[in-house]
Amino acid sequence: MEPTLTMQQMVRRSGVEASALRYYEGLGLIAAERSSSGQRRFPRSTLRRVAFIVFAQRVGLTLKEIGRELARLSTGRVPKGEDWSKLSVSWVSRIDERIAELERLKAGLADCISCGCLSLDQCALSNPDDRAGRLGPGPRYWLGKQTMGGLRRE
Repeated sequence: MEPTLTMQQMVRRSGVEASALRYYEGLGLIAAERSSSGQRRFPRSTLRRVAFIVFAQRVGLTLKEIGRELARLSTGRVPKGEDWSKLSVSWVSRIDERIAELERLKAGLADCISCGCLSLDQCALSNPDDRAGRLGPGPRYWLGKQTMGGLRRE
């Protein structure tokens, strides 16, 4: 039988607050057994699942997406390194997208702040005649490469 950890031990070892662990349990992302007094007892392998959840959130996955990923794991044994590697393979493109988005924000940050107008519909440099508005709703330039009437932003 796998050793178990109390809630306090899980909090101390995982760095995740008890309220979050209870929430993850409620969502079915982790599971705990109950002692005769009703206290939660987590299998020690739950530490790996919690680390996976924390890392996946930092990559940008929602808890719903994390749940789908964790559901792909075998329930009959403790997941190993190769199991976690298989799950995280699809994250590379997501990480690349986030890096590209942050690079776009970094590149435009100094220009927009130094200008002072803070208005894309009035900005003669970045958005003459509000061309971005014709591309659709939202922050069109920050969503990626867009072309409109000769204007190209990256």
